[in-house]
Amino acid sequence: MRIRNSAVLVLVVILFFSCDKKRVFDEYKSVGTAWHKDSVVSFDLPQLDSTKRYNLFVTLRDNNDYKFNNLFLIVGLELPNGFTKVDTLEYQMANPDGSLMGDGFSDIKENKLFFKEKVRFRGKYKVNIKQAVRENGKVPGVTALEGITEVGFRIENIE
Repeated sequence: MRIRNSAVLVLVVILFFSCDKKRVFDEYKSVGTAWHKDSVVSFDLPQLDSTKRYNLFVTLRDNNDYKFNNLFLIVGLELPNGFTKVDTLEYQMANPDGSLMGDGFSDIKENKLFFKEKVRFRGKYKVNIKQAVRENGKVPGVTALEGITEVGFRIENIE
């Protein structure tokens, strides 16, 4: 009976992870207990089919130590020719009651933040992500942004 239960569990796990048919690339990197304002999280993207278009997402894992309503990011997409397209992005991270948005059952939440849609890749690309959070009324950025534990990047097929 034990072997049968183990086999069923393995099958369920395989089915759960194989259901994500949209995923082309999905990687996370740890930023420790606080994301320093000068720390850039980089991802070398795989060579992708140039005849297809893809949707791009910044993904984050955060916890209750995150004390801001919004998150500001500077995301650079390095093209194969050396040119970099830079976007400054703002995402809402908390509900009106102060609870964190995102998926998860514990105090750790996972957020999938939309970045770009219908992107075509021609060659090797690199993504650089940096936090740019500032406290209200202050010019310098938050030196050590607590509550963000991992930063990721995701590429999905368009159905």
